[in-house]
Amino acid sequence: MSQLWRTRLSKALVGALVLLFAHTSLAAKPTSIRFVEDVVTGNSVYSHYVVLCSNNKRKDISAWNNRKSWCLGKGSRNYCKKKQASTARKACAGKSR
Repeated sequence: MSQLWRTRLSKALVGALVLLFAHTSLAAKPTSIRFVEDVVTGNSVYSHYVVLCSNNKRKDISAWNNRKSWCLGKGSRNYCKKKQASTARKACAGKSR
């Protein structure tokens, strides 16, 4: 491989890495998580929380099964995780529903 091709390839790889890291660092991140209320729906009880993101948007998340399962949205059981922080990060990243 000639020196010219190696230089071009290395510049392309560096550019791709810069774009990849810039994209992840620009994503909104949770800055606070605030409890709002416990909600009773039929036989179920869930806790409603609001996540404040670094882009000043507010996102709803719900805790089910005595806070063992954390889901995107108010009262939703779509996209659930075991950890509050993981769900809050996903909510701020805009991956709702």
